[in-house]
Amino acid sequence: MAASGAPYPVAMSARSRRASVEDVHELAYGMPHVTVVHGSSGNPVYQVGQRSFVFFRNPRPDAVDPDSGERYPDVVVFWVPSESDKQALVQDQTSPFFTTPHFDGHQSVLVRASRIGELTLRELTEIVQDAWLSRASPTRAAAWLNAWRGT
Repeated sequence: MAASGAPYPVAMSARSRRASVEDVHELAYGMPHVTVVHGSSGNPVYQVGQRSFVFFRNPRPDAVDPDSGERYPDVVVFWVPSESDKQALVQDQTSPFFTTPHFDGHQSVLVRASRIGELTLRELTEIVQDAWLSRASPTRAAAWLNAWRGT
């Protein structure tokens, strides 16, 4: 127990709390060299070097509720470093991440915004950082990693 009487240090409890959609925006925009453009419906698309790494998708026919057939209105796309990273996320039955045939061969995963709370802030932070790193230039990625590691 922490000296304050809390079961965990404040920093740890903040990192282990459930993530929110607002956290997606804050984390993505908080990465270096990020710009935000808006899609046709005003949906935010976070980019580094004009390359998208997180975006809020318009409802599309490939992501639908299996019971109602309604298009999901709240899909968020995150780039991933590799196909194996993608498969690890989408094959885990406890994970909120999924993919569709439209994204076959595309290094990204999907998650419904309504399910972001199934992730901890720490997990979401890693997803956003990995997304940024997978799309940033090698120079920007190396600079960020060196700064992050404190070197």
